[in-house]
Amino acid sequence: MTRLSVNINKIATIRNARGGNIPDVLEAAINCERFGAEGITVHPRPDERHIRYRDVRDIRPVLHTEFNVEGYPGERFMKLVLEVVPDQVTLVPDPPDTLTSNAGWQIKENIAFLTEIIGTLHQKGIRTSLFVDTDPENINYAPKTGTDRIELYTEPYAAGYRKNREEAIRPFTEAARLAHRLALGINAGHDLNLDNLRYFHQHIPYLDEVSIGHALISDALYYGLENTIQMYLQQLR
Repeated sequence: MTRLSVNINKIATIRNARGGNIPDVLEAAINCERFGAEGITVHPRPDERHIRYRDVRDIRPVLHTEFNVEGYPGERFMKLVLEVVPDQVTLVPDPPDTLTSNAGWQIKENIAFLTEIIGTLHQKGIRTSLFVDTDPENINYAPKTGTDRIELYTEPYAAGYRKNREEAIRPFTEAARLAHRLALGINAGHDLNLDNLRYFHQHIPYLDEVSIGHALISDALYYGLENTIQMYLQQLR
């Protein structure tokens, strides 16, 4: 079964636009879980423009489902995740000023750095995932870091879906099969939505988890949060 992890960054973006605590990010995390989400994802950035480091500390003790924290493994980020010990840390190569994640790791060039970071996380019992593109040569280096999973960066699939979905899905299917042969778990995320999620799920073997935020929270403005989460879960069943 593929798990749905709801990224709640956009809820924090709305809160931060006005100050105060409306909407309440902690309540949103609890409700997402109550409404059927099988994981909660957050991506704290150094400027705290959406999820704040305090949010991560507040959310951790109230969740009963999986907690996934994404981010670039700088000193402050590593201190945070080693303190709160989420179920999973997804390592992304974003520089601090990146608007949203837009590329995967070049693993070969960063193998020593990633191996050290992943070893540190494993000492705390934290599962790790590396955000990657579909390049097979790159994926072949992932097991050398010791990572448990990869997360496929799905924006290219989403961008090509309406033009030629068969062509758009092909590199992701091949990447998933390769990752499975390498004994890696497989996550996916970025621009997955109610239009393209079912087809992606049907054609990606061994898919453990999808992480969806922007589209899901946007859909919740029209359909309500509980109903929207159920709609996304139906795409995965």
